Amino acid sequence: MSAKNLDQKGRFRSKTIGFRVSPEEDEKINLAVSVSGLTKQDYIVKRLLCTDIIVQPNPKVYKALKNSLERVLEQLIRIENGCKIDGELLEAIHLISTAIYETKGERK
Repeated sequence: MSAKNLDQKGRFRSKTIGFRVSPEEDEKINLAVSVSGLTKQDYIVKRLLCTDIIVQPNPKVYKALKNSLERVLEQLIRIENGCKIDGELLEAIHLISTAIYETKGERK
């Protein structure tokens, strides 16, 4: 039998919840998780329970923000070359900017 998996508050997490997402949804979830600094499990649980997600600045979060901003810059260059802007890019920009403001202790 494996060891019990306790969370930070000492609760035993014995239930498993699984669901399927599209590749696009997976990409959005992974971006949100990476800029939050949380584990994917903690991020999803907080979102499902409508708990505030407080971004804790650390090197991992800064690196994720930097990488995300580089991808946004690539898309902005593509747009400058005559392509259309899509809703997913706007969502990514909003998520990244919110995370940056939260790491500085500001609210939009």
